[in-house]
Formats: sequence, C-alpha cells, structure tokens
Amino acid sequence: MIIPEIKNLSAKYLIGNHLEMCMASNRTIELWKNFMPRRKEIKNSIGVDLFSVQIYDTKFNFLHFDINANFEKWAAVEVADFTNVPDGMQTLILPQGLYAVFLYKGAAEEGEKTFRYIFETWIPNSIYQLDNRPHFEILGSKYKHKDPDSEEEIWIPVKHK
Repeated sequence: MIIPEIKNLSAKYLIGNHLEMCMASNRTIELWKNFMPRRKEIKNSIGVDLFSVQIYDTKFNFLHFDINANFEKWAAVEVADFTNVPDGMQTLILPQGLYAVFLYKGAAEEGEKTFRYIFETWIPNSIYQLDNRPHFEILGSKYKHKDPDSEEEIWIPVKHK
C-alpha cells in the first residue's frame, strides 16, 4: 500500500512542448526526444527537475479507462517567469491547489500498477476526489529512464469529497 503525502502546490510556471495523444498511440517518447535537446535554451529555469504533465478533458474517466481517449501531454521545466520563451516552445501554468503526491520507485513501464492503485483503490477509499487540474510527474535527480531503481513523484490533483 502506497500512502501519499498531501501537499498544497503554489502555482508553477512551466516552459516546454506538448502533444495530443492517447494511450493507444502514445507519443511520449517522441515528445521527450524533441524537448530534451532544446531544454538548455530555456534560460530562466528553476532547478533541474523535469515535469511530465498530463491535461485531461473533464469527461476523461479514470475508473473506466479508454485507451483511445485523448489528452495533452507536456515535457517541461519550471521557470521563474515567461519573459524568455524559446521559439517553438509553449508556456503552461500549473494552478495552485491540493495534490496527493506518491513516490514511485521502478521502471516507467511498470508504473501502470501504481496508477491503477491510485485511481481504483486509493482515491475511492480516501477523503478526496479528483480535481480538474493538470496531473504531473516530477522527474528529479533520482529518475533514471527504464531503470528499476528509478524514482519519481506522481502528483494527482485532489479536493475534499
């Protein structure tokens, strides 16, 4: 059983790239392959963490998951402000709000089990429900792509039931 930490996130400013996709035609690798070589062009970044952000439509159903349902996925870094946005990159504000933060350890390919637990077990049995804000993962210094010892934070937007 994974117990999340409940955190109140202050608004964050991100610069990066995004693509529309669904799980059936997952374009995550394409998104990150295009973003990573250019991330150094972002001059006012805060820290070294990478943000993998998902923005879902209000009708997106996490309990009856449709692998063909589209969502917007971002590869981004946090910045101090939007004064210097490299050509071809976009801006995103993560709004302030309450999040359930889960520490995930393991290869990204094994993450589905953790997400199933979050949406099918933890949320229904908690005092929280999903909130309509972006979901994201913070890929920090312990993140190692495809490594079973990798660590990342999964941030799920919640509000009291």
